[in-house]
Amino acid sequence: MFQPGQTIQSKPRSPEMNAGRHHRAKLGFILMSTDPSAEADFKDMAPEGVGVYITRLKTDDHTTNKTLARHIEHMADAAARIQPEAKPDVVSYSCTSGSIVIGENRIFQEIRKGAPWAQPMCLVQGVLDALRELGAKKLVVGTPYLDEINTAEAEFLVERGFDVLDIQGLNIASGWDMGLVTPAYWKKFALEIDQPEADVIFLSCGGVRSLEVVEEIEQATGKPVITSNQAQMWSCLRRAGIMDELEGFGQIFKHPGRVLKSTV
Repeated sequence: MFQPGQTIQSKPRSPEMNAGRHHRAKLGFILMSTDPSAEADFKDMAPEGVGVYITRLKTDDHTTNKTLARHIEHMADAAARIQPEAKPDVVSYSCTSGSIVIGENRIFQEIRKGAPWAQPMCLVQGVLDALRELGAKKLVVGTPYLDEINTAEAEFLVERGFDVLDIQGLNIASGWDMGLVTPAYWKKFALEIDQPEADVIFLSCGGVRSLEVVEEIEQATGKPVITSNQAQMWSCLRRAGIMDELEGFGQIFKHPGRVLKSTV
């Protein structure tokens, strides 16, 4: 029995160690401080043996092109905080609109500064990867964003070679409020904006609850549905060498990732 004033001296031991709980891959994500949805989405999609590590940027709860542009200021520091001892295989900035406003290459540069051991990624690169993997050309896009962001997103997608048949936003400025829109409404919204000639329905934004209804929309329309978190997770998994065909999260997870763009 320990008595006050005594000094503890443990017996020598040789603990048994292995590769740890996340022995297959480790994925790091940089989220906005206002994002209420992405963390749960990633954990729902993570296969056995794959770790999901999260850090957050301090961000304004008023989402405009101006506030999104400021995310880059602390990107390298955020990347450095994601389990540096574990050295994640991939570190991704998890904001669709911020990726578009800042630009993929600048984001990759800052992530490399903070986490040089990881493959840098950003959410919109995952979306591009998924759309190209599906061979999509003509898109309809639904977002929660203000129209100034919708305009920037439409310009971005056209510059990347896609035809935007329509893009419609909910004109919500608060990142928190974006996450309060119900999955049932996202299904209704997706069916409303769909067009017969569209190859894919893209529901844009990492902070919304669209992942939960992906398969319902696919079954109703007979075409692939891409959501921000789903596409990002699919691309990050494939980049980390995880080829699992996940069930319940859309057609994209049946694809191996043949056309992923190098970000290194």
